[in-house]
Amino acid sequence: MKKIFPVIILLITLSLAGIIIIQVSWFRSMMENKEEELDRKVIDAIAQVASDLTEQKGTLPSLRNSRLRPSFSFPSDQVMKELMKPPTIAEKFTEFEVNEKIAKTFKKIGLTSTRYEFAIISTAGLYNLELKSKRFSNVMNDTVHNKQFIYPFLQNSDNINFQQSVSNELLVVIIPDIKNQAWRELRWILPASILFTLILVSTFYITVRTMLRQKNLGEIKNDFINNMTHEFKTPLATISLAVDALKNEKVMQSREKMQYFSDIIKEENRRMNKQVETILQAALMDRQEIKLNRKSIHVHDVIGHVIDNFNLQLQDKSGKAFMNLNATNDLIYGDEVHVTNLISNLIDNAVKYSNDNLVLRVSTANVNDSLQIKIEDNGIGMSKDSLKKIFEKFYRAHTGNVHNVKGFGLGLSYVKTIIDAHNGKIKVDSVLGKGTVFTIELPLQTKEEVVEEV
Repeated sequence: MKKIFPVIILLITLSLAGIIIIQVSWFRSMMENKEEELDRKVIDAIAQVASDLTEQKGTLPSLRNSRLRPSFSFPSDQVMKELMKPPTIAEKFTEFEVNEKIAKTFKKIGLTSTRYEFAIISTAGLYNLELKSKRFSNVMNDTVHNKQFIYPFLQNSDNINFQQSVSNELLVVIIPDIKNQAWRELRWILPASILFTLILVSTFYITVRTMLRQKNLGEIKNDFINNMTHEFKTPLATISLAVDALKNEKVMQSREKMQYFSDIIKEENRRMNKQVETILQAALMDRQEIKLNRKSIHVHDVIGHVIDNFNLQLQDKSGKAFMNLNATNDLIYGDEVHVTNLISNLIDNAVKYSNDNLVLRVSTANVNDSLQIKIEDNGIGMSKDSLKKIFEKFYRAHTGNVHNVKGFGLGLSYVKTIIDAHNGKIKVDSVLGKGTVFTIELPLQTKEEVVEEV
């Protein structure tokens, strides 16, 4: 499993990276295709507009400015020649009419939301803007972001000679910010692509996290089985030796020795029962079936009782315990057995995970409407990595040179569960090699709880 796990992560990572790269490449291709499609549609549209305007204009001379009057005299040949010229597009149509024609053609060809500016340019002599839209001058000089499309007005060669088949006018259409306009056509695809990519990344993350969790649970399970085997094997071996000793004739003849070995059996049996109770308690916590027998508790009394019970262990560590019980109100509404157990577990950890000359400090204070309890030691401390996991079930921190620490790794998990059940808080600060401080906050008993107890 250890060897295949990195391979699985590598393969999933490569697959995910490949999918993202393909998506980016595919999206770029779509953008290019969309721009080409937009170009083609614009060219088709302006060709249609130019053709329609040319047909509607016709080739007859324009006499719009001539008026017949009684004093009318026939114009000269030069003036007549000018009057007989076919009208230009700019003369025949207004800006509004040209714009309306372009808009209708764009809509017909599927460019409804495409913005544009247009102009009609005369090519006779110098290029001259004969007709233009309002914002044409603003966009015509920006050739980086805007794209120009130019199409000539072609005359109908059936009625005029070849020289007249090409008009002196050009239709110029500019599409402002053409890339963004092409992109707008794909605006629904990118969010969908990003969404599905995020789903893939999330799935990958959840998969890897689950695999790591399963790997961690497997290691924890093995540690738990090893610890449990050791915890039960030792008292069983002791009981077995004590039973064998009781069969010895010399022991059977001595009442004191019989009592001694009987006490050993009883003590080891009690120890095994305690271990079984711990495991059953963990199962209850899993099913959230812990029931609290609440009543008024003076926590200072509980702390003093627990410290008294650890006198022998403290002496064995050449340790000292200092109590600074400064809280003016130590009354809480909780389960005395569980509150005693949680304080006992924290002090037990301080004793277990320490070297000689242990200094244990237990202090209390009132913070807002809570009782704050601090349990501080100068033990071996914990690493930052261990601090993140200490409240996990079955987790046991690495103890460095301390090899005699026993247990299932359920103590701090139990402590966290009980504090949560009492609507309290717990935090831990630790420095490796210097010690650990557990800070607990439990809500003080309220007037309603006093009435409820009565």
